Amino acid sequence: MDMNNKTFFCSWSGGKDSCLSLYYALKQGGIPKRLITMLIENGERSRSHGLALNLLKKQSESLNIPISTCATSWEDYETNFITVLREIKESGINIGVFGDIDIDDHKKWVKKVCNKTNILEYLPLWKKPRRKIVQEFIDYGFKTIIVAVKDKLLGKELLGRELDKNLLKILEKRGVDLAGENGEYHTMVTGGPIFTNDIEYKLEEKIFFNGYWFQNVSVEK
Repeated sequence: MDMNNKTFFCSWSGGKDSCLSLYYALKQGGIPKRLITMLIENGERSRSHGLALNLLKKQSESLNIPISTCATSWEDYETNFITVLREIKESGINIGVFGDIDIDDHKKWVKKVCNKTNILEYLPLWKKPRRKIVQEFIDYGFKTIIVAVKDKLLGKELLGRELDKNLLKILEKRGVDLAGENGEYHTMVTGGPIFTNDIEYKLEEKIFFNGYWFQNVSVEK
């Protein structure tokens, strides 16, 4: 897709894949107008990665891109996401950038919700080799830490670790997908070439919930 001088929104998890997709869209001349993040029902954390709302706002400020959020249950997720997209469309934004890599059901869902709102979907990472994606992310100078791991696949001792070449070797030895595309782990981006400043954060307690270990992370308001 030709992104030069096209305005777009980015479906923003706060993690590496959405960040790298945003980076590619910017490199291609796209003009970012909004980040969109879906939150849990009480509106305090992101639904996908469990990131605190004020942390997501710090990312938004450092990227200099406004963020829009919507609290939702999983049951109403699609309905509420479509509502958000309709509002985005009405504001004059016609393209959505998504960080999906190669799971067909994910792409089908993105196409479905975008088709219902007459928005063009753009997936810059689609069908790129998973290892290459993570390697490029690191080589471009982005910084990210692991904030969630799937129990029985990865240990909670990896929580809070920065995703670097040494950690990639550990993930390889554990036999898990390096990109975490199947939910093996989730990340929180803390800095990089498109951020005006690194996110200052503090590691808090580790929490077990629904088969995952989560690293609670705080930032100053």
